[in-house]
Amino acid sequence: MKIVGFDIGGANTDIAVVEFDSEGKIIDIRSDYCYLPMWIKKDELSSTLIELLGSDMDEIVAVGVAMTAELADGYMNKTEGVMDIAGRVKKTFDIPLGFVGLNGMLDYEGVKNNPLDLAAANWMATTPLAAHINPDCVLIDVGSTTTDIIPIKNGKECARGRTDLERLGTGELVYTGTLRTNVATISNKVPLKKEWVRVASELFAVSADVHLVLGNIDPTDYTCETPDGGGMSKEDCLLRLSRVVCGDLDLLSQDDVLEIAQHIYRIQVQKVAEALKEVTDRENLDLVVATGVGMKIIGSEAAKILNLKVVTMDEILSLEDCVVAPAVGTALLMEKFIRKK
Repeated sequence: MKIVGFDIGGANTDIAVVEFDSEGKIIDIRSDYCYLPMWIKKDELSSTLIELLGSDMDEIVAVGVAMTAELADGYMNKTEGVMDIAGRVKKTFDIPLGFVGLNGMLDYEGVKNNPLDLAAANWMATTPLAAHINPDCVLIDVGSTTTDIIPIKNGKECARGRTDLERLGTGELVYTGTLRTNVATISNKVPLKKEWVRVASELFAVSADVHLVLGNIDPTDYTCETPDGGGMSKEDCLLRLSRVVCGDLDLLSQDDVLEIAQHIYRIQVQKVAEALKEVTDRENLDLVVATGVGMKIIGSEAAKILNLKVVTMDEILSLEDCVVAPAVGTALLMEKFIRKK
């Protein structure tokens, strides 16, 4: 049987269609994702889910959903966001539904009774995958926008924070990611021609620009909108990065801009490492399991700075599936959820 897991984020909606045998073992996984800015295009959610499913639409027997899109500023509050998203999913599918909450999977009635239990709970779907690799570890999931840092002991997550607000305070959430982070929020000064220059606090460039010019990602990985509406070539990214110091490619050489990019990358990894150290020191854990689109270029590098042992989730998933690990985990949780019913 096939079960689909969706991870509906503010900017990206991810899918994992997981095929199980009669004993609940995985036969096959198909994963994909789509850029869908929910703050302006939430009315397209239903059609996007159907489009992502494609030919699997008639074969799936259940739908599991995790979400973080309730934080999108198209909603007045998280309750409104959760109920709107859950309602749109319910109208789209006439088969068993389950929603990932902080205390397990909920059906739609359970969502109505406690909508905030679903808010930004997608990390709950990823922790069992990390625990499968090692029951005592710290999961670090580096997405396009944020980084989750979740301690796991005896196979169970033991995060101190439950909400995004709490996790920002405990080191378990860092609002920096591989693609969509405004460069001006990463570092307030950059090196340029043997001097330090303050950056302009405008949305001139994002972390995707940094990672593309450094060769950390390919143009096909640049799946978010560009700040200037321009292209995604290396030259396009260099131009955007030059604007961070109010320059352009006439005023700055390629080497100048690459020096800026290397510094920004280094600071981004250091910021993740700072939060990772807070969690690993507190929980006395020394093994990191990394996943997400930035698992190798940010998550693993942060662990190495701290001399922590690190493994990446591509030990058990394909690289493509690692990018949408919460969606894969959601499908697995949904299989267990319907099996119990």
